[in-house]
Amino acid sequence: MNSMLVVGIAGGTGSGKTTVVNRILGRLPEDKVAILPQDAYYKDNSRLKLEDRQEVNYDHPDAVEFSLLIEHLMRLKAGETVQRPIYSYLTCTRSEETIPIEPKQVTILEGILILTREELRELIDIKVFVDADADDRLSRVVSRDTQERGRSVNKVLERYDKTVKPMHLQFIEPSKRYADIIVPQGGNNLVAIDILTTIIMDRLKKH
Repeated sequence: MNSMLVVGIAGGTGSGKTTVVNRILGRLPEDKVAILPQDAYYKDNSRLKLEDRQEVNYDHPDAVEFSLLIEHLMRLKAGETVQRPIYSYLTCTRSEETIPIEPKQVTILEGILILTREELRELIDIKVFVDADADDRLSRVVSRDTQERGRSVNKVLERYDKTVKPMHLQFIEPSKRYADIIVPQGGNNLVAIDILTTIIMDRLKKH
């Protein structure tokens, strides 16, 4: 199973990473691909009071349990099935349940901070950074967080100014230099997605 291809898709909050992932997934054979979202590996905050949980800075590398993510990726590469955590943004806690992820020919690792860790970068074969203008990202974050995460517009904007934007500039934007492929305009860049899918398909054919 060492021939597993690991594709890492990073980029700022609201840059269109999920769209890129879904477009690639739509073109690959389902039984060949596993997905590991960084979001599932946020540390469990159940020990904190609810109001404190809502202040957690999700855009800082310390919020992610990288050791578990790296361990799971290494075990998948070794041909083992892993139990992926389930994390809820509404309660800011990790579920008791897990999702079994089986080793596949391609593993797509997706998340804002995945290129910030050297140990993780070393496990990724194709490093992708989805780039988008800050104002496009902000409008996506506002609509997503109000609809899916139960936050008010004011709370989203306040969070954006206090943590999302500074963390993007400090950690996420600098990690772009490690990318092999940069995808401007996020999920709307069909040419870049085509190229990426072609590379993955080529690798699949060779194994």
